[in-house]
Amino acid sequence: MTVLLAATALALGAAACGDDTTGAGSSPAASTTASATKDPAATSLTVFAAASLTETFTDLADKFEAAHPGADVKLNFAASSALAQQITSGAPADVFASASNSTMKQVTDAGLTVGTPAVFVRNSMEIAVPPDNPAGITSLADLAKPGVKVALCEEQVPCGATALAALKKAGVTVQPATLGQDVKSVLTLVELGEVDAALVYRTDVAAAGDKARGIEIPDAQNASTDYPIAALTDSEHPEAAKAFVDFVLSATGTEVLTKAGFSQPL
Repeated sequence: MTVLLAATALALGAAACGDDTTGAGSSPAASTTASATKDPAATSLTVFAAASLTETFTDLADKFEAAHPGADVKLNFAASSALAQQITSGAPADVFASASNSTMKQVTDAGLTVGTPAVFVRNSMEIAVPPDNPAGITSLADLAKPGVKVALCEEQVPCGATALAALKKAGVTVQPATLGQDVKSVLTLVELGEVDAALVYRTDVAAAGDKARGIEIPDAQNASTDYPIAALTDSEHPEAAKAFVDFVLSATGTEVLTKAGFSQPL
């Protein structure tokens, strides 16, 4: 990086000397116009997003960069609770997209969001099992059967809290064999055949393709969570942060998220 910057500086110096010799330097008016028309989103941007947004936000970041040449979106995916803690502890970020209102509230209560966060999608739970479903899981009640190894997200993580809400609605008590830090780590245990089932978001089952099979949960037993997004007050690029939030809320963002299985908030 230092070498590239040094080479650029030398090139600019040479160009400047050439301008002095020919008398064809840029006019102040031209410089002012170029500055005024520069895309404020064409800069580096750091987005903290829930692990369940990995596929969709990777796609949206690519589309955002294509729409704003020069933009460089850096994505940090993890459990929303972990990301909220990082932000309130001073981690540099421009945008936060959470998998629950409660984790976003931690950041908002700390005065770190610009305005009121916007809820952009909703997600619900699904039972994930290995493709051959060796335990013969067909419902939430099956997760409580002796010998069935179940993985859940940790309770403080949105996917864990939402899973527990679904189990409570169904009147089912599960003793998990393991607890994961985020939804992707829990789903991986299913894909590797290390557990018989896991409760994850339906979008993550869809993203797993043929590595996992989904067992739908009846609406009367299921639980959902809303996803809010906000630009952050400590952003070094507030205009770019706003532009990315607006992009997620746009028709393009809605199309990408809906195709992945997210539903629109009520």
